[in-house]
Amino acid sequence: MWYRVFGSSEVEPSPAALAAHLIACGLAVEPHFKGDDLGWTEGELRLPVGSPVLLARYLAKEDDLRDDLNAHAAELETMDYSPNSGPLMGRVIQTKQLVTLRKPVAAADEVLLDKVLEAATRFLAAATDGVYQIDGRGWFTATGDLLVQEY
Repeated sequence: MWYRVFGSSEVEPSPAALAAHLIACGLAVEPHFKGDDLGWTEGELRLPVGSPVLLARYLAKEDDLRDDLNAHAAELETMDYSPNSGPLMGRVIQTKQLVTLRKPVAAADEVLLDKVLEAATRFLAAATDGVYQIDGRGWFTATGDLLVQEY
């Protein structure tokens, strides 16, 4: 399952601030990030047990994201049952950075894993002035309010 953050800001979300936020939420993770001169590009949030949450960060100016962003916008276009689908299409098309989080298939502690994913996704959405999408669940504001339900 994928969690995706569509950021409107070009400001790099701090891996240290993300880790501190998760720890402050009572979620024990060991962060490992790597990157280049443009900031972090990938990372892992290692949990006390089980597989890590994998993160990747893409920049619209540097990475070839246009096809991916257009595909997400086209999917939103089909969700015309929600009044939020149109405005979200615009936000997705204007995305400056995309952060993906991959939920491991086999989790030793599913409850902990879901809490880490939710807290990390909300933090990253807030840090990038973005919205987020969770496969099979929908599109959300940075505070977790549902914008568009996925069916």
